[in-house]
Amino acid sequence: MPNIKSAIKRTKTNNERRAHNTTIKSAMRTAIKQVEVSVANNDAEQAKAALSSAAKRIDKAVKTGLVHKNAAARYKSRLAKQVNGLSA
Repeated sequence: MPNIKSAIKRTKTNNERRAHNTTIKSAMRTAIKQVEVSVANNDAEQAKAALSSAAKRIDKAVKTGLVHKNAAARYKSRLAKQVNGLSA
């Protein structure tokens, strides 16, 4: 446990940021899974709605630096490919 005031503050801040980042990343993963479940159930309308929600969550994760922009593009591309495969 740190004794210096700045180190104590840094530890506290790190814990707060970690908790915040965890919630954002978890929400992103949940949104991605919702798209995949909708695709598995062949529900095109639900999948499209879930895709837009997932894209929003992914973009927020990129904005905060949790996910690299190329990784985010890959996630969105793969999800869109699955959803578009339902329509065809």
